Amino acid sequence: MNCIATIQSAGRGHRPTRDLGTRIGNADRQRAADTLGLAFTQGYLAVDEYQSRLQQAFDATTAGAVEQLLADLPTEALKRGDPRRRAARITAARRGVHLHLGIYLAAAILCIGIWTAIALTVDAWYFWPIWPILGGGIGVIAHALPVQRWTRAQRA
Repeated sequence: MNCIATIQSAGRGHRPTRDLGTRIGNADRQRAADTLGLAFTQGYLAVDEYQSRLQQAFDATTAGAVEQLLADLPTEALKRGDPRRRAARITAARRGVHLHLGIYLAAAILCIGIWTAIALTVDAWYFWPIWPILGGGIGVIAHALPVQRWTRAQRA
């Protein structure tokens, strides 16, 4: 009998999406164990319940058995609270600031190079690159400060 599960527990829980009678493999069991681990570390499961469910997850042979273990857990909330996800977001934000800073420095060097070439050939020594350098610097600082505050808040 094929039963496609479409029930969602309390509007925020785990959403089964495949045939509950389908056999599962080690990767499926490991995903269930990871979800149970997140639930445990975030306080949704007590130690004894976690150990029991974990054993059941590794003993499971069908998708239905795993879905039943996860049905009452708020998996979306668990994923949002995952420290690995938070660390990845912080790393991506910092990488964005580093990229912005690198492009800014390259543009500043290019402006200074153009100014030098013009100054030497035309004898015009007004240092006009200060304006794009200041404007770009303001942009980099405006990008870096909120990222720095956000990463500190995420760590706290």
